[in-house]
Amino acid sequence: MMRTRPLKVALLGCGVVGSEVARIMTTHADDLTARIGAPVELAGVAVRRPDRVREGIDQDLVTTDATALVKRGDIDVVVEVIGGIEPARTLITTAFEHGASVVSANKALLAQDGAALHAVAGQHDKDLYYEAAVAGAIPLLRPLRESLAGDKINRVMGIVNGTTNFILDKMDSTGAGYQEALDEATALGYAEADPTADVEGFDAAAKAAILAGISFHTRVRLDDVYREGMTEVTAADFASAREMGCTIKLLAICERAADGASVTARVHPAMIPLSHPLASVRGAYNAVFVESDAAGQLMFYGPGAGGSPTASAVLGDLVAVCRNRLNGATGPGESAYAALPVSPMGDVVTRYHISLDVADKPGVLAQVATVFAEHGVSIDTVRQQGKDGEASLVVVTHRASDAALTGTVEALRKLDTVRGVASIMRVEGE
Repeated sequence: MMRTRPLKVALLGCGVVGSEVARIMTTHADDLTARIGAPVELAGVAVRRPDRVREGIDQDLVTTDATALVKRGDIDVVVEVIGGIEPARTLITTAFEHGASVVSANKALLAQDGAALHAVAGQHDKDLYYEAAVAGAIPLLRPLRESLAGDKINRVMGIVNGTTNFILDKMDSTGAGYQEALDEATALGYAEADPTADVEGFDAAAKAAILAGISFHTRVRLDDVYREGMTEVTAADFASAREMGCTIKLLAICERAADGASVTARVHPAMIPLSHPLASVRGAYNAVFVESDAAGQLMFYGPGAGGSPTASAVLGDLVAVCRNRLNGATGPGESAYAALPVSPMGDVVTRYHISLDVADKPGVLAQVATVFAEHGVSIDTVRQQGKDGEASLVVVTHRASDAALTGTVEALRKLDTVRGVASIMRVEGE
């Protein structure tokens, strides 16, 4: 039986995503009512600039007092799309305390304080949903949290930032340098005026923390994620990658140790074989590759940002939370029972591609090979090119720990015959 009294929704933020949430709530009102079992009503919209014209939104609903809105007591669901740590954290906590469940797209806050927010939600028997916080419109967190709840996830590897993927794809396909590709991304609106959060991997690291926590039933904070940006990737790196049958992507990688006793989470550029499904992800799209015991290999692909795609994920959560509200229930909360330790980057084992500038004379290769052997790093292939007394030496290793590779590189720098380390890049997906 359909309930006639509407469920009231408070919207915090009415920018690119928030305005789309409001629009879809209005244009799809009848469908949402049918899917939920009750009508949903936009009861208030908190903004910083109330005088801005917002098409399709009743100006009487607009307020600058977000705290008063979430404290009303008659709000069923608060949708938070303002981003940042504060005032979002306080507003979400206040919403729980005053009887509302929360749908959020705030990756930074969830990566930093997700455990505390889940605890407050649990204390007040309310929902905290955040599908839109990772990979935009792609259904990802709910499949990891619910569809794969009976499976054991071993690895999650993906492209979770559209800006960086656009830049790297442009460098690969056109031979452009980093700055040239960034300028084009900015002109097309893919990159912010200050792209630091994207190109230095902060955005992807927050998403990696969320993915690792859900996948491994372990609390993983942003500070636990190793982060390395992509600003040093060059056209020469792409040329080397092509010679290996690879391309370069900025990857978020969350994996369980082989013995199952720990996990790691990291973000960095990596060479990946062209045969791997992630290698074909072009432009500003996102994709996440999941490996589990029973399901095997799964890939989730689609638009990872933008107003409409992100709003789609927000509305999906809104429907789920409203259904729970009608049934007097809550959905899955935080699952951190495994409490696995997060290992440091030094313990991570992978392959490496190292490019060295060396003197072009006899015995250099033997010296370099000796250093690798002394640090327990096995060499897979070596390629040397040189003229006029200088040479380029490219070494690809077998799998080695990050700590062992770091020690190797430090020793190589001390050799008189090594002029410099041109680049070091991990090789993933093999």
